[in-house]
Amino acid sequence: MKIDDLVTKYIRGAERVVNEIEPLPDEVHLNEQEVTTVFDWAKRYLEDAKYYQDKGKLETSLTSVAYCEGLLDALRLLGAVEFSW
Repeated sequence: MKIDDLVTKYIRGAERVVNEIEPLPDEVHLNEQEVTTVFDWAKRYLEDAKYYQDKGKLETSLTSVAYCEGLLDALRLLGAVEFSW
């Protein structure tokens, strides 16, 4: 898949979710298991990024590391973890 097609695919998917998402509750509470689950997903995306980089699939690698960063940023913005880029 060409990079332009890949970008278009992910933009369309994100637009759909943004348009369909339900209103959020006033407060969001995460327990330790939920934080751990999201963090584990972030680590898996990082491993995927390294795997695809080694295979020369750089578009997929970039997408995977961007997902990883997005999950880490979400945890930080929710106050579940602390770090800086």
